[in-house]
Formats: sequence, C-alpha cells, structure tokens
Amino acid sequence: MRIFKNAAFISCEDKNRVFKYLVEDGGKIVFTGDELPPQYTACESIDLNNKCVVPAFGDTHIHFSSFAYFNSGLDCRDVNDFEKLGELIRTYIANNKKEKVILAFGCSAHTVKEKRLPERSDLDKITDQPLMIVKYDGHASVGNSALINKMPAAILADPGFDKDTGWFYLNAFYQAVNFITKSVSLPAVFKNLLAGSDYLASKGIALVHTVEGVGFPLDLDVDFMRLAARGLPQSYRIFFQTMDVNKVLRRKLPRIGGCFANALDGCFGSEDAALKEPYSNNHKNLGTLFYSQAEVNDFAIKANRAGLQVAMHAIGDAAIEQALNAFDAALNDFPRADHRHIIIHADLMSTQAIERAAKLNLCIALQTPFLYWRQEPVEYLESILGSRLKNLIPLKSMLSAGLTLADGSDAPCTLPDPIAGIFAACNHPNPDESISALDALRLHTVNCARLSFDENTRGTLAEGKLADFVVLDKNPLQMPAQKLDTLKVADLYLKGEKYNSQKDRGLTNLLFDSFRNKYPQ
Repeated sequence: MRIFKNAAFISCEDKNRVFKYLVEDGGKIVFTGDELPPQYTACESIDLNNKCVVPAFGDTHIHFSSFAYFNSGLDCRDVNDFEKLGELIRTYIANNKKEKVILAFGCSAHTVKEKRLPERSDLDKITDQPLMIVKYDGHASVGNSALINKMPAAILADPGFDKDTGWFYLNAFYQAVNFITKSVSLPAVFKNLLAGSDYLASKGIALVHTVEGVGFPLDLDVDFMRLAARGLPQSYRIFFQTMDVNKVLRRKLPRIGGCFANALDGCFGSEDAALKEPYSNNHKNLGTLFYSQAEVNDFAIKANRAGLQVAMHAIGDAAIEQALNAFDAALNDFPRADHRHIIIHADLMSTQAIERAAKLNLCIALQTPFLYWRQEPVEYLESILGSRLKNLIPLKSMLSAGLTLADGSDAPCTLPDPIAGIFAACNHPNPDESISALDALRLHTVNCARLSFDENTRGTLAEGKLADFVVLDKNPLQMPAQKLDTLKVADLYLKGEKYNSQKDRGLTNLLFDSFRNKYPQ
C-alpha cells in the first residue's frame, strides 16, 4: 500500500475533482481525497514534488504493428528534399547490411522543396537495393526498380500499380506490403513491438486500441498482437480490419473494423476521401467510395447481429453518410442499446451528420493531431476543401450534441503523443470548435476507456479503478491553451508501479518462443 502525495490529482470524472492524495493497494486505487484517513498515515509515501497527475492516456486508433515496425526502422518524415532523402536511406543501408528489403515511411509532397512525391526513377538514383517508401498517410507506397522486379506478376498486373511512377495504390499497395513483410523475422517483429511499447509509455499511454489485419500474410499480425498483448505492459484492444465476420468470431474477438478493408473512402492526401461536393481544385473529383451502400449495409448488419463492436473508416462527408446509413440499417435490423459502434476519423461532419450520429448513439475515434499535421498542412487542405475547412473535425459541435469522442494518433501517420492531441483540441484552427483542457484530457482518458467498454476499470482517478496514471510537469487546467504543447510527461505508473523500459527483460525471446510453439512451421 502506497500514498501518492504533493500533487494536483485531476480525476477526469463527469463531475471532475482535483484532490491532494491518492492511495494505491494491490494495483488499484483505494482512496482519493484532500484529507488522509488515519489508517493510511503509516503507509509508504511517494512525494510527487508539486507535479500534476491525470489518468493514464489512451490512443483510440493506432496501427500498432506498423507503427512499431517504422518506429524501429527508417522514418523519412523530416527530410526536406530528395538529396537528404537519399543520404538518409544510404546511411540506413550502411548501418543495416543484413536487411534484404528496405521499407521506409513518411514521404510527403508538402515537406520537400521539390513539392512532389518521389517516383521510381528518383529511388533508382538512391540505391539498387530493393526499396519501398510508404506515403505519410499510410495508404500508398512507391518502389524502386529493384523492388518492383521482385514483385509477383499478379501485384504488378493490379490496376492499383502504376508502372511508370512505381506507385502502389489500393489493393496493389496492401498486397505489396504483405509480400515485403514476409522477409521480416519473428524475433525482429517482437523486438519492434517491445520498442514501440516503450515509446508509447514515454508518452504516458497505457490503453491502446490497435487496428490489425494488414501488412502480414494470413492475418498473422492479428495473432502476433493477441500473443504480444499478454506480455506488453499496456492494455491492448484489438480491432481486426476485415469485412469477414467469421474470421473475427473464430478468434473470439469482440471487435471488428478499422481502416483498409473497413475503409469506406480514401484520404485527403490522395484526394480520394469521398465528398458530396467536388474538390475545390478539381471540379470533376468527388473522391472514391470503395464499396456500394448495399455492401456496407450487409457487413454492418452481419457484424451487429453477431454482437460485435463495429468500427469503420470514413473521412469525407459522403463516406460518413454511407457509414451512418449502414449503422442505421444494422440497428433497425437488430437493435442494441449499448453497441458503441465507431466511425473512425469523421473529419467532415456536417450538422445533420452530427445529429444523426448522436441519435444512433455512435462513438467517434478522431485524430486532433491532423489539425496541425506538417505532412498535410492547412494550406493544402484549404486548396482542396475551400470553405469546408472550417468544418474539419468539429470538436465542440460534436461534444455539444452529446457524442462520445475519443482521440488518437492514427500512428504511424502521426506519432503517438496525447499532449500534441490535447494542444490541437484546445487550439482548433476554427476557434469556434476549440474545447477546454479538461474536455481534451477526457478525450484521451475516460472517453478512450468508454470506446472499449473499459470505463469501469480505468480512465478516471477513482476508488476501485486501476492505479494507472501519468505524472505531468505542470497542471494543464492552469495553463493558457497556447502553452499546452509545453507539457511534459514525467512518469507513467501502471497498477501503482513506475514504468521502466523493457530493454534486457528477455521478453523478445519469450514472446517468439510462445508464438513458435503455437504456430509451428
């Protein structure tokens, strides 16, 4: 039993409390308040030195296996021209001579002086070793000739592959990534997962909603994560990205959906997010709906009847309407009082869409870091959306309508960082849609827990809940909104224990051996 004291504890409950003492016993909170009862006065105490404590953060939408891979590999988001890109890649190759295929992440036309994406010919000048770079939004990739020559003919014949530019889109992209990841060893996969977990902990993240089911053949990433979640310190809630309900039921998972197979449209970066009115820079382009309404309805009805929680990617207003129609059809077919179905992203929510979503009791897993995304800057968004930009991620309007909103990173698209998300939510480019620091905190704490039915055990600092909390260097409720990005995570506590790095704990070999025993060659 331990007493944590000398801090401002912010509960994040519906009726928020700020108190002085928290007592933990057996990994759970047993007391919170301003006056310490006599029975606790002799217990070990931990002085938090006038810092601030909030519930541990969550990330409500992350591609964790992919993030972990790129977190340990080659990230090219910060290069500012193709010359620097070449230097970065050649240095990486020199330091990783055993890698047969180089997979990098993060190229953007908006961060380089060339103001365009690299193409096959550009990559051929950098290296003759097989190289693929995934676009910053995670929905396309480009390869050099050496990589393209290794691809099976079926992938190269897919209409999503552009042989002139070397770019892979849609199904060609998914299949190309699946093909490449066959070369990644299992020990390397688990080592990456451990390093990724350490990164999340450094940002105060304890609850992770991860979408899996792309990038590995036979959906092995789903099984990797199910096993790895047993040894990783955070709590992981897995969403299987598939339209095949039986795949999920066979694994006895309670959730289905995410992006990729469950993406109803594309993204703004590729100008294929589905819109009701044409893009401002191309009056012939309405984006792309990847499925018919009948197909989406059929999926939602089957998944809802099976008792699954359903999550679907919808960015543009046309895709959001398609998701709303599907959820409406599913809940009319088989009403459920507490389904907590999710629209992921929901970037362009009109007033009418917000009202429909609230009536259907849907949840929204959004990403406020998109509001300040260097790889996809506001100037670009304004050029393609025009006046619709003011309706991008309308936080205050959605909260006012009673929608349950929770925040996340969509990593590896943006790096997991709840502080960045809180800052963006409180400093919305449209000031009318900014929210308070307390509401922004709730997007990463109790609301994240609610989206995975975990609110009875985590998400607030309350008696009976897990003693999972973050120590911040300052109190976000007493700071100007413009300064919230200066907040720092001092420590993360999980079940009352201070988190330390997992390096040298031997978990990589343990997880690998467990997986090998379960899935013998």
